[in-house]
Amino acid sequence: MEREAREKILNVLRPYAANWSGSLGRGDLVIPQREIARLVRDILEAVHDAIDLGREATEAELFHALADARRLPSMQDQVEKLRSSFRILKR
Repeated sequence: MEREAREKILNVLRPYAANWSGSLGRGDLVIPQREIARLVRDILEAVHDAIDLGREATEAELFHALADARRLPSMQDQVEKLRSSFRILKR
């Protein structure tokens, strides 16, 4: 998933590579000021497409994950199990 997000972001940035070949090897970008807002929107869209944040866990999925986690010996193991099962967002 991270690789997919990285590739999508690089595809958005490639047209702004400082050299004519479109290579981002050195990391130099030339971004016209009027393009910055669009570029930020494109990057956010690429990340959102690569990472599915729209779907929430169902009650059944949550119940089964919690039941499985309770069987683990330590609280740290339980937390790690939940983190590996779900994307937990801080609000």
